[in-house]
Amino acid sequence: MKKILSLLLSLTLSIGLLCGCGAHGKTLTEEEKNTIVIWHDKEDAVSSALLTELERLVPDIVVQLEYKSNLTEALKMVGNDPNAAPDMYFFAHDKIGVYAEMGILAPITDLIDRETLTASYVGMTLDAATYKGELYQLPIYFETLLFMYNRLYMADDQVPQTTEELYAYMEQKTRGGHYGFVEQHSTAYYSAGWIHGFGGYILNENGDVGLHLPETIAAMEYHKKFVEWMPGESEYATVNTLFQEGKAHATIGGPWLVSSARAAGMDLGIAPMPVIDETSLPISPYMGVQGVQVLRYAAENKTETVTRILEALMDPEVGIALAKVSGCAPAVEACYENADVTADDVVMAMRETAEHTIPMPNRPEMDIMWTVVADLLVNINMSGQDVTASCEDAQKRAEDLIRKMQ
Repeated sequence: MKKILSLLLSLTLSIGLLCGCGAHGKTLTEEEKNTIVIWHDKEDAVSSALLTELERLVPDIVVQLEYKSNLTEALKMVGNDPNAAPDMYFFAHDKIGVYAEMGILAPITDLIDRETLTASYVGMTLDAATYKGELYQLPIYFETLLFMYNRLYMADDQVPQTTEELYAYMEQKTRGGHYGFVEQHSTAYYSAGWIHGFGGYILNENGDVGLHLPETIAAMEYHKKFVEWMPGESEYATVNTLFQEGKAHATIGGPWLVSSARAAGMDLGIAPMPVIDETSLPISPYMGVQGVQVLRYAAENKTETVTRILEALMDPEVGIALAKVSGCAPAVEACYENADVTADDVVMAMRETAEHTIPMPNRPEMDIMWTVVADLLVNINMSGQDVTASCEDAQKRAEDLIRKMQ
C-alpha cells in the first residue's frame, strides 16, 4: 500500500513541478485567499442548498462549488497542486485513509477545536471521520440502511421486532411470486449489518481482517436460512424492483429508495432494525458520512478563510436545509431541535438507527475487502459452499492481497 501511495504522491508533486507551481512557494493575493473552491459529486438540489447557505453565512467569501463525476481519481492526480487541486472537497468519509496516506489532507482539528466538534456532532459521525487518531472530515450529514415495509401487506403491528419473527413472516408469506422480505443478501455492504449484529467485522479500525472470526462465521451461517427464502438474484435492480412493484413485503434499503417508493404510490413504513435473537443486538449496518475535507495547502495558506467556511458549515441551519432537500440525517445534534427535521420519519429513523451502526471503514484496505467479501457471499449463499471453510479461505486471500498493497 505504501508503495502505491508513494507513487501517487510522487506523481502529484511531479505535476506541480512541471506546472512551475509546487506545493510551496506561491504567494497568494488577497482575492485568491478569499476564494474557496470545493469539489463535490452531489446532486443539484444538495449543492444548490449548500451554496445558498454559505452565501448567506459568509457573503464576503467567494465560494465556488465544482462538480466532479470522478472526484476520487481526480484528487489522486492533482493532490496538493494549488493550480489544479481544490481547497476542500465534499465527499463520503470512506476514502479518507487514501488521501491521508498521500499526505494531502489537513486534520480538521488544526482549524476547529476538538472539544467544540465533540460537543456539536452526533458522536458516530466523528468516529467515521477519524483515521489513525486524526479527524480529517467535518461531517455534514449521514446515511444508514433502514428497515422498510409496504403497509399494503405488512401492518404496523406486524413489523418483526426480532430476526426470528422476521423469519417466521418470511416462511408464511413467501409464495406465489411474493416474498416476505428481500435484501441484497450477497453484497458486502448489506451483509455487514448481520455480521456486526453477531459481534464480528469485515475490517476493523486497525486494518485487521475479521472474516475468520467465530462471530463472523456464526453470522454467515445464521443468515443463510433467511437467504433461502429470497430470490437467487440479489443485485440492486432485482431487489428494489420487487419491493417497489409490491412483490416483496419488506426490505432493508437506503434512504435513496424512499422517494421512488412513495412516487410509486406505496404506503411506506419505516421501522427499527430487528434484534438478532442469538445476540440480543439489532442488525447493525454501516454508516456513511458525507462531509467536507480540507487539503493541506489550503489549510496552510488560506487558514482564516477555510476556518470561517468550516464554522459556517457547523451552523445547524446548513444541516436543516440539506435534510429538507436530501432526506438524510444532519450530523449536527442541534438540528434535531428543528420541527421540520423531527417531523421527517426517514431522517429520524436514521438518527435512531445510527445508535447501532458501524462507520464504514475509511482505510485503503477496504477497497480489497469489498471484492473479497462479495466473492465469499456468493460462495456461501449462491453456491452452497461450506461457511467455515469459505470464511477461512477468504481471510487468507484478503490478508495476502493486503500484504501486496504494502
